[in-house]
Amino acid sequence: MNKMRIVIAIAFLIVSMNLSAQQIAVLKYKGGGDWYSNPTSLPNLITYCNANINTKINSKPEVVEAGSIDIFQYPMLHMTGHGNVFFSDEDAENLRNYLISGGFLHIDDNYGLQPYITKELKKVFPDKELIELPKTHEIFSAVYKFPEGLPKIHEHDNKRPQAFGLFHEGRLLVLFTYESDLGNGWEDAEVHNDPIELREKALKMGANIVKYVFEH
Repeated sequence: MNKMRIVIAIAFLIVSMNLSAQQIAVLKYKGGGDWYSNPTSLPNLITYCNANINTKINSKPEVVEAGSIDIFQYPMLHMTGHGNVFFSDEDAENLRNYLISGGFLHIDDNYGLQPYITKELKKVFPDKELIELPKTHEIFSAVYKFPEGLPKIHEHDNKRPQAFGLFHEGRLLVLFTYESDLGNGWEDAEVHNDPIELREKALKMGANIVKYVFEH
């Protein structure tokens, strides 16, 4: 991406975020991974947030590609899946410009995403490492209290749930939720037959993420 395109993209981000201050899009990525998994999860989270934390998010989230200037229309992107992820150099530069200009990316590992996304994030920020968030981080109490940190929604490998972040100048740019599978808890009840208490926990944590992003 040349310098002029970067300037245009950043200007577009500023204008777009003022016009669409409360919108979320699904991030489509290359590599063959199922970026489209959990199709009911984000719409359900949006419905929950609009009903409980006074957001006004479009109920049907748009899909945007990692290398597209369209990502600059949205203050928050959501990414999930199980398989391979690949960011081209253009994708990585576009995401980097989006994130350092005020955007936010939530990556929810739907199981198996971790080794791929960790490698690809190095293309976006070669000099940054994913850092585990402490239980005291504001994102765990933005609306609902999670004194133990990220909740466990689905069991996969008998590992504890962890929330990792990438920071730039003290601001959290990327949240990677691992071994929790929040998206499964946001899905329609009949998809995984989760008890209502577990789904409520997942939705509350999701609302915390949304609230935190929109206020920062």
